[in-house]
Amino acid sequence: MTDRINAFVPGPRIHIDGAPGGPLDGLSFAAKDLFDVAGVPTGGGNHDWARANPVPTRHAWAVQTLLDAGATLIGKTITDEVSLGILGENAFDGTPLNSAAPDLVPGGSSSGSAAAVAAGLCDTALGTDTGGSVRVPSSFCGLYGIRPTHGRLNLAGMLPQAPSSDTTGWFARDATTFARVFSVLLGEAVGPALPRMLLPHTLLIAVDAFGFADPEVAAALRPMVDKLAKLIGSARDEVMAPQGLSVWARAQRTLQPVEAWQTFQAWVQRENPRFAFSVARGLVAGSQIPASERSWAALMRQEARGRMAYLLPPGTILCLPTTPFPAPRKGLPLPVLDPLRDRITCLCAQGGLTGVPQVNLPGATIDGVPIGLSIIGGRGSDIALIAVAQAMEAAA
Repeated sequence: MTDRINAFVPGPRIHIDGAPGGPLDGLSFAAKDLFDVAGVPTGGGNHDWARANPVPTRHAWAVQTLLDAGATLIGKTITDEVSLGILGENAFDGTPLNSAAPDLVPGGSSSGSAAAVAAGLCDTALGTDTGGSVRVPSSFCGLYGIRPTHGRLNLAGMLPQAPSSDTTGWFARDATTFARVFSVLLGEAVGPALPRMLLPHTLLIAVDAFGFADPEVAAALRPMVDKLAKLIGSARDEVMAPQGLSVWARAQRTLQPVEAWQTFQAWVQRENPRFAFSVARGLVAGSQIPASERSWAALMRQEARGRMAYLLPPGTILCLPTTPFPAPRKGLPLPVLDPLRDRITCLCAQGGLTGVPQVNLPGATIDGVPIGLSIIGGRGSDIALIAVAQAMEAAA
């Protein structure tokens, strides 16, 4: 298969047939190059990482689980370097094409996986989400995407970044495929349409998040919010982050870089690998965050977790814009990109801080460019979010 969108890592294409007769028989999938595939180097988006680390001898848990369920692996996909990026531009392997908006970034760090699904090259694809790396490309490429409850999925064979925030996620173009993959990876049976009894009974609308997003985003998402409110039956406005979205983002930007430095420190000091400047800068910054800042961020994480537990009892979900703006142009200079990354973190920090599940729902555009609406539930309520995704698609 020709890689017309630069979604797959350079080199020979991988093809591994899934087990016949499984629940995902007939589906194809790709895996972000953070997931081990036996006999294939795990590149992590950085060529020096692949050279410095042994070739895996077994598949990552998520890869093996999908293969056992009948899905066929068709390749490994490009990622931002060691998942330290949010826009999808890789200095070594290039930028995968956003089929919905070819001049714009696909979002990262699961850029290749999102691009491959959006282009119809596979039915689903594995990504990872630490600070938004499934949610953001889902929004930018117009896909269903999930960050499951932190800790629910086995991450064996997945290259870590910041373990207290890391998750496996996946993408799909339609809610039925999205739910089929959920049933295999999360182990909760779902049919063609989940029963209405699984739908939440209360919708919260995060007014601080909608106010933070560009006005065009809030306007574009309004019909989806209205449709969601009609589906749920009860809706009210709420503030998600009373301390401030930027305060939650600051806490995540403190905790995540510290853990990333701890993850990669030995390799960096031993190998002196090559990095894009922005990636090297982030690792250096993580190595220099003082203990006082780490202590403050840990306390803010506890506050954020308490807030989410209060807001999201069983039967309640919250909605917000997944990203504060549609995908930006490719190749922007760092002084332009840095504020954009900071704004994205303000709408994504709750995932890493609190571990709640979040699903991006496609369906809105601004001048033809996708923008996503997110739904968030309490920890362990992943299946309710899948039910909402199916019901929203069915009501289209």
